[in-house]
Amino acid sequence: MELPIELKLAIENQLVGIKHSKLAQDAQTLSKKYRTESGHGKRLLTESNEAVAYSVVRMPATYGAVYSALKYTLDLADCNIESLLDVGAGTGAASWAADSLIDLKSIVCLERENAMREVGQKMMSEGSQFLRRAKWIEYDLTKADITEKADLVIASYVLNELDDDERMKAAYKLWKATNKITLIIEPGTPVGYSHLKKIREYLLGEGAHIVAPCSHENNCPLEQDDWCHFTCRVQRSKLHRQLKEGEVPYEDEKFAYLAISREPYRTADARILRHPITGKGRITLDICSIDGIKKVNIFKRDGDLYKKARKAQCGDEILIK
Repeated sequence: MELPIELKLAIENQLVGIKHSKLAQDAQTLSKKYRTESGHGKRLLTESNEAVAYSVVRMPATYGAVYSALKYTLDLADCNIESLLDVGAGTGAASWAADSLIDLKSIVCLERENAMREVGQKMMSEGSQFLRRAKWIEYDLTKADITEKADLVIASYVLNELDDDERMKAAYKLWKATNKITLIIEPGTPVGYSHLKKIREYLLGEGAHIVAPCSHENNCPLEQDDWCHFTCRVQRSKLHRQLKEGEVPYEDEKFAYLAISREPYRTADARILRHPITGKGRITLDICSIDGIKKVNIFKRDGDLYKKARKAQCGDEILIK
């Protein structure tokens, strides 16, 4: 997946006058903070240079995860979305991703940290007319209700920074601010998935309907030691590789997500949970459907289904006859 050219340029333009050695130091500091201090509601980023470093090392992967999750959601939800509320917006990755997929008329970004808001707003000034007109508001998800409402509410990599009690309260705030769809993206880890599983159960009890990735609203059939996550591949810039000390020209971002809605929409017939295994004339898929989780073998003699399975990836919907 390639970032939009406007976003690439917006990121690069934030680097003017900043030494690469300083960026590398800030990137390493941020990485350590997010690994060791998330989950306690602490302020992990307060300086402008840190926000710039964040935009280089984390914004591309966040964009990719939100873009992928939102595309899966929009493939199923037959509704007209005109407004976006980006909660815990950071430097605006989710807004850029939504703008790439939807003809939005209004964007509101809620973000606690002043440094993030300043960098995000500067970057959006180089985007589409709707990104340029986005409204940025100082907001702490743990301290106040959300007064804004929108057709689509997105919270990406936000709830994992809160403790358990704050997380459930925040999820309810997101849901109350939603006119049509709430999309929550978390790290594709056992912990990230466990957060979403609890939120899923809670919000179903509040009258929400599942859009994606689940193909049903029953209890999750995964075993306790397993977790649901997907992967998107994002191209890296030269500076991104340098700051993260990576050699390959891409980054694989693992993410978990939950899309819920006010009105019931079609859910996936079956979702591919693992990377397809290709053998001679056969493709083996691990799928989740209303019938539970099972392995399915698709053979060359299955014609069109086999052709679709050959192109399918982890996370894709597939219709098994």
